Amino acid sequence: EQVSIDDNFFALGGHSLLVTRLVSRIRTELGVELPLRALFETGTVAGLVERLGGAETARTGLRRAWRPEVVPLSFAQQRLWFLNRFEDAGSTYNIPIGLRLSGAVDVVALGSALRDVVGRHESLRTVFPEIEGVPCQQVVPPAEVGELLAVVAGSEGLAEAAARAFDVTVDLPVRAWLFEEGPAESVLLVVLHHIAADGWSMLPLARDLGTAYAARTAGRAPEWPELAVQYADYSLWQRELLGDEADSGSLISAQLDFWRSTLAGAPELLELPTDRPRPLEASHRGEVVAFHWDADLNAALAALARECGATVFMVVQAAVAALLSRLGAGADIPL
Repeated sequence: EQVSIDDNFFALGGHSLLVTRLVSRIRTELGVELPLRALFETGTVAGLVERLGGAETARTGLRRAWRPEVVPLSFAQQRLWFLNRFEDAGSTYNIPIGLRLSGAVDVVALGSALRDVVGRHESLRTVFPEIEGVPCQQVVPPAEVGELLAVVAGSEGLAEAAARAFDVTVDLPVRAWLFEEGPAESVLLVVLHHIAADGWSMLPLARDLGTAYAARTAGRAPEWPELAVQYADYSLWQRELLGDEADSGSLISAQLDFWRSTLAGAPELLELPTDRPRPLEASHRGEVVAFHWDADLNAALAALARECGATVFMVVQAAVAALLSRLGAGADIPL
């Protein structure tokens, strides 16, 4: 009910994603840069106050940018573009979202709502062609986006639709199907490519789609404020912030030096005793194994994390590394 300036952030349930959000909020509100490490080393409001005096001034904030003729990819997009073009990853980077709908669906309104959302978010209507061997972002105008919703009788083909691969150089990174199983039962399947979305994208996607569908069923367009920035603005900001790899004094050069040093000598693969040979090419087939632990073990893990100044995730990851090592993978376990 009451949090004091001496209560520990992690003891109250904080974790690494919330640390990132907290550092971002401190940057916005106080205009200073605090490293993530500061949260782990102090973890209290009182401790952070002592760090503020020596903190650097906040970096330039994200803002709407002038768009050059060729917009570069962000580094996250660049990774996924490379994997899409040069690895046969198939549907590995598809993000399928399946929603079972009960009751009658206004198909026309749903199709219009999907177009509204894609019109609102440039990242959902961006393709990534090559220009002179270099990938770039090309935002498709809303008027040129075709029909997004396919209506299918029955639910056969749902898995195939979810697994259909994208070619990010020409395909929009979003597709949608409505599988009608009966007069009042259907499944809406929306598939996104990871180059345009991640887990945190689901909340704004669901929120905007719901808002747009409610408006369209009422016979009007959704009323929402214009977005302050789009993803292309972020890509340009990121490139400006990190600088040029050829500049030894740039932020990206420092980060690359760190990772080259950290990963130097890392094993190419973990030599684990398996019941079948490792395939020559990754199949990308995975599996989910369910298990549970009781409340006492959960409390003990949380207590160990607090004692070590770590998150529960860090403790569990260390346990996984220890297990792999005990199974014969050596002492250097890159996860």
